[in-house]
Amino acid sequence: MAVEADRHALKLHRPGDTWQRAWRFLLAFAALLFVAQSLIVVQARPQDLVTGVGGMADFLRRSLPPDFSQIGTYIWPTFETVDIAFFGTFAGVLLALPLAVLAAENVAPSRVIYLAARGIISFCRAVHELVWALLFVTAVGLGPFPGGLALAVHSVGMLGRLFAEQIETMDMGPIDALTLTGASRLQVFTHGVVPSVLPALLGISLYRLDENIRSSLVLGFVGAGGIGFHLLTAMNLFQYRQVSTLLIVTFVLVIAAERASAILRAKLA
Repeated sequence: MAVEADRHALKLHRPGDTWQRAWRFLLAFAALLFVAQSLIVVQARPQDLVTGVGGMADFLRRSLPPDFSQIGTYIWPTFETVDIAFFGTFAGVLLALPLAVLAAENVAPSRVIYLAARGIISFCRAVHELVWALLFVTAVGLGPFPGGLALAVHSVGMLGRLFAEQIETMDMGPIDALTLTGASRLQVFTHGVVPSVLPALLGISLYRLDENIRSSLVLGFVGAGGIGFHLLTAMNLFQYRQVSTLLIVTFVLVIAAERASAILRAKLA
């Protein structure tokens, strides 16, 4: 009994366990410090929410009831918003797919090309859609085209990474078999890579389309067209009843896009 008690005591006081507990304590303490400094930097004042209830109530009072008298004028901006998202997603998929093949370590022609493709994908993903939209508005002017370009470039970054990860995890058996038969790289891609990952890539693309529809709403704030532009204009003119109408249209559009995307993904599964 005494020997078992000594063994139990040794297990409780192993140096590794002590260091592990110390590291957990330090990580928890560092996390608390990080949260505390973030509250200070953002000047978090929960009491302002209480004092600002009156302002929010006044905004809601002015927004109700929604003004549906001009609902017909919002039909075209709604289609424009959806088309911006479709264009950005379609162009993003076309550009991301070849980049993803070059950025997948198991099929990349060389290490240099692999690193270059990864760098392009990371750069496209690192810059936000709004920043891309501002750059393209400066280049080509106001309208839906810069919004579509902004979504396309950012989609290359997001889709390129996800596509590359799917290609890296696919079964290499068919690829190796095609390579041994003397197939060219293009034939290996069209007859081996694409059939293996196509269902997963279609599902990812539909997810991205859903995200792009939401993003295209915000791009209108920087002059990229769509509902967002009309929403910003109504807010600047203090037309709060039109603002509430546009918010309802936005809500319906987002929910419809989400459900359509979910149905299509279920059909592909």
